[in-house]
Amino acid sequence: MQTITPFLWFDSQAEQAAEFYVSVFPDSEILSVARYGEAGPGPAGSAMVVAFILRGQQFSALNGGPVYQFTPAISFVVDCVTQDEVDHYWDSLTGDGGKEVQCGWLVDKFGVSWQVVPRRLAELMSSPDPDVAKRVTEAMLKMIKLDIAELEAAAAG
Repeated sequence: MQTITPFLWFDSQAEQAAEFYVSVFPDSEILSVARYGEAGPGPAGSAMVVAFILRGQQFSALNGGPVYQFTPAISFVVDCVTQDEVDHYWDSLTGDGGKEVQCGWLVDKFGVSWQVVPRRLAELMSSPDPDVAKRVTEAMLKMIKLDIAELEAAAAG
């Protein structure tokens, strides 16, 4: 049973964000939506807290108003096995207002930071050969979206 749940503070888009995220990640679902009543502080009937699961990880999203904003100081890493997975998550999360950053980092249309990372990157960067790790790191630092074939080519020299 999960004992720590990421809790995301949105201005007013918690329900839209949860719906978007469950559409991007397989094996995901919205578990519940608690709505504001007449007492507020949000508009009556609007989502207050949305509980959802992304690939087995539970999250909560709150419509708490414009007091707080997301920063890259907190990000979510998406572990990918194939380039097709990297491409799917990258394209989905950067689409419709998201921003590409660097080295596999992006910010989605809601301002949440993500790292879309192929598992192969960690394998190559932890090579016992320091020259391989150096070449892979140098290649990764030049990329926006990570490319497994380019990382492997860098490892091969």
